[in-house]
Amino acid sequence: MDRPVGQTVHVAMNAHLLSSTASYRSAGVHRYIYHLLTSLPEAGCRVTAFLGPTSASPNTSIQLRRSRWPTERPLVRVMWEQLAQPWALHQTKAELVHGPVFVGPLLTARPLVITIHDLSFVRFPHLFRPANRLYLTVLTRASAHKARRVIAVSTHAADETARLLGVRRDKIDIVHHGVDPVFKPLPRDKVESFRARKGLPQRFLLYLGTLEPRKNLVRLVESFSRLRRRDVKLILAGGRGWYDEPVFARVRELGLQDAVLFPGYVPGKELPLWYNAATAFVLPSLYEGFGMPILEAQACGTPVLTSNRSSLPEVAGEGALLADPEDVDELADGLRRLLSDDELRQRLGLRGQENAARFTWRRTAAATVSVYQRALAGSRPV
Repeated sequence: MDRPVGQTVHVAMNAHLLSSTASYRSAGVHRYIYHLLTSLPEAGCRVTAFLGPTSASPNTSIQLRRSRWPTERPLVRVMWEQLAQPWALHQTKAELVHGPVFVGPLLTARPLVITIHDLSFVRFPHLFRPANRLYLTVLTRASAHKARRVIAVSTHAADETARLLGVRRDKIDIVHHGVDPVFKPLPRDKVESFRARKGLPQRFLLYLGTLEPRKNLVRLVESFSRLRRRDVKLILAGGRGWYDEPVFARVRELGLQDAVLFPGYVPGKELPLWYNAATAFVLPSLYEGFGMPILEAQACGTPVLTSNRSSLPEVAGEGALLADPEDVDELADGLRRLLSDDELRQRLGLRGQENAARFTWRRTAAATVSVYQRALAGSRPV
């Protein structure tokens, strides 16, 4: 039986990965948690958020419960979510618990919902540190089978979850990410002032995200080297992740130290300016569960080149050029087209804005609340 219309759902959410550090930890999943916490109350949901002692506090009216455990340490965080979280849930009297990043508490009797963003740690295990890979593989599978409902952030992620984890497809709900309204075309004078302040070139290709193997940045550097253009730079912006030294090594080997720039982690408030200042945005990933930077760039009117793999065509729609991420020549040809064809850039910019407008955090929150209601209405699958 469905819950009565208008009855508020009380959900507890593990928000320990809300990061206050200037690093890759403040990237994708951090923003997903943040936007859920700030949007769910408007969708008619009562939220209690569990935070660590150094977790960022969302600017919202939800109830916050901060642990004294030093959960900025990964092992301590794992212990908290499996050992301490069930007791914290008992104290809050929340109706259900949401694990927004793959894993939920296995020892709680409360209904569980988890979000699976991608299964790259299953598909590309060699690209992850062994301890991280083991944690994600074992606990994601166990959490997915315990959960009453599983949220997948794309159709591709839903299909992967069913195929690789053996989760029934009818237990999986597809809920896309949204795009923050701050991502939009900005006044030219504001963009040029930012460009001057940062010392950015007039023309550059932008990658923005964590520097890690799955992002395929070595091939991006190789494809850029084939352009042989001195009037364009390649900027690889984002926090350093893991196994990223080959990217820096390849830049040195190709003699591109003056052409490929690494500005490091980009604060969230600067992101729209970076997208607006770029000639084009490039995300050549081998595998993504969603690909949020694509929509952010599109919302800013910036033309996009991305991979023809995994969820990326689904998310990019008709607002991007697609290329085989393992074909350096094809990537180089796509970059060349974006740099030389003004009409193509303008067309992709307009189509990209239309595509990005389909994704809002308000819709994400409303769809997530519907998942909670389905989880509470059904009995736990065995």
